[in-house]
Amino acid sequence: MLSTRADEFSGGEHMQKLEGTLLIKNANVLGPEPLGVQDLLVVGGKIVQVRSSLGKPRWVEEVLDCEGRTLVPGLIDLHVHLLGGGGEAGPASRLPEVTFEELASAGITTVVGCLGTDDITRHLEDLLVKARALSLQGPTAYIYTGSYHVPPVTLTGSVRRDLVLIPEVIGVGEVALSDHRSSQPTLEELVRVAADARVGGMLAGKRGLVHVHVGSAPQKLALLWRAVETTPIPITQFHPTHVNRTSELLEEAAAWVKAGGTVDLTAPSSALNWQLRQAVEHLAAADPTWERFTLSSDGGGSMPKFDEAGHLVGYASGEVRALWAAVKTLVHEDFPWEKVLRLVTTNPARVLGLPQKGRIAVGYDADFLVLDENCEIRITVARGRQIFKGEPNLH
Repeated sequence: MLSTRADEFSGGEHMQKLEGTLLIKNANVLGPEPLGVQDLLVVGGKIVQVRSSLGKPRWVEEVLDCEGRTLVPGLIDLHVHLLGGGGEAGPASRLPEVTFEELASAGITTVVGCLGTDDITRHLEDLLVKARALSLQGPTAYIYTGSYHVPPVTLTGSVRRDLVLIPEVIGVGEVALSDHRSSQPTLEELVRVAADARVGGMLAGKRGLVHVHVGSAPQKLALLWRAVETTPIPITQFHPTHVNRTSELLEEAAAWVKAGGTVDLTAPSSALNWQLRQAVEHLAAADPTWERFTLSSDGGGSMPKFDEAGHLVGYASGEVRALWAAVKTLVHEDFPWEKVLRLVTTNPARVLGLPQKGRIAVGYDADFLVLDENCEIRITVARGRQIFKGEPNLH
């Protein structure tokens, strides 16, 4: 267990400065619950102390005085196309990779990468290496095995082996349902994927989540309902996303949440204005605790528009910066900070099975953002390392 006494890490005040030590002073902490003005001591990428008026041990390498600015947990984005999505309009419509710089400036300190429609020219091996590169740069990066299609593409030959043998693999996704781009899996095929994810997750000590892309087809969540009603697989094994795509899908998502399931909202990009406020209100009515729904960016993903005949009539892309923009929008529309932050911190940490993430508290990873008076991100810290600084006068 981590100590809460600063002097117990030093061996006394005579030791030299420790690499990876950081003292945060005078931060107005939302953890995500309001904690007031506090100081934070970070050692080895972990928060080891949270309290007011901490003195500076001689061995602390770096001090950051927030001067009363707000400090919140780093964002957990559970749906990002790190290699870029697209391709539905031909080779020229392939989107570029999401960069470290984009993630850091967007305040994303934990990210889960996925493949989408294209698992032919984009490969899980590339996605895995991309995640490992990002983790070396500061953020914590994971991936889903699989793609839109069933049976899933994998790294080792099976979903279970991927989950057990590859640390970065924490689930399967995004498996596509109710979409003409889906492989149209049968109930038996979907259940097999979920069963493999569940057993693989159990063996690996992971959640083994099945992250499900839901399109705008009228079937909505029908196949998921059948899976949980006809098998012992629990409803929490699935995490359907894009549920604010249509009002009809949102209505069914609220029923799914009421039944004990979890769902994911997509942050509106600059090109597509999915109704976020109405979606949050609807899901909050189904779950007053605000604990069973999350918010993600779909960053790097394509957002094509098709007509009723399936012809492409428009094309847009998701942006990782849309996640924080959505948080600010909800707060400005009078939703409480504490509840809104749950959607991008504690809730995705719980859904993904990441107990060390999503909160400002002793023992948690030192992932946090420092905001200015306009709620803009000025500093991003990931596992105790400052990976973005947008305001030179913070010191």
